[in-house]
Amino acid sequence: MEKDVWSFKFSDLFTIPNILTYIRFILIIPFAYCFVKEYFLQAAIIIALSGLSDCFDGFAARKLNQVTPLGKILDPIADKFTLIVVVLCMVIYVPVVLPVLITLLLKDVLMLLGGADLIKKGITPPAAGWYGKLGTIVFYFSVCVIVFLKAVINYENFAIDLALLSITAVTMLFALWQYGKIYFQLIREYNSKENSVTDNKNK
Repeated sequence: MEKDVWSFKFSDLFTIPNILTYIRFILIIPFAYCFVKEYFLQAAIIIALSGLSDCFDGFAARKLNQVTPLGKILDPIADKFTLIVVVLCMVIYVPVVLPVLITLLLKDVLMLLGGADLIKKGITPPAAGWYGKLGTIVFYFSVCVIVFLKAVINYENFAIDLALLSITAVTMLFALWQYGKIYFQLIREYNSKENSVTDNKNK
């Protein structure tokens, strides 16, 4: 069982992947402002930059050997906060897709609860897998397309919006299923070790 969940080093704060994660947190504010003010092109550019930084931070962490416990925790939190803000903005923009957006939100809430449970047990949450990144990439792509169509050619089509967000929901639910399998595997290993310790004490 891992016990280094909160064993952060000061230097971990300034790794390139973690700095990119901080940038994602910061970009949430101008995105929301631009979206609410209907500066859709600027909002699309901002969310695209956020998506690129999300894709690059994991790559940088592995290539530069800068995978840290702090990064493993901050990266998914940045994803969740970004998702929540974008979901709220999209509900204002396209309220009829609320059921699809609720599905995406519930998926991330479940992942946050699972991650918090692992941390509580002293287990470092697993790093994002390719399936998680795929869901994030599809999500950013869908949002950018919807906002771009609105901003550049003033084109609105509910069928296109619903199709893009439905595809996003499928990829994210697939990621949830994959992470769920990892979560329950870690919990089984944790319970097995706890039971082993208890049995040894009782002997």
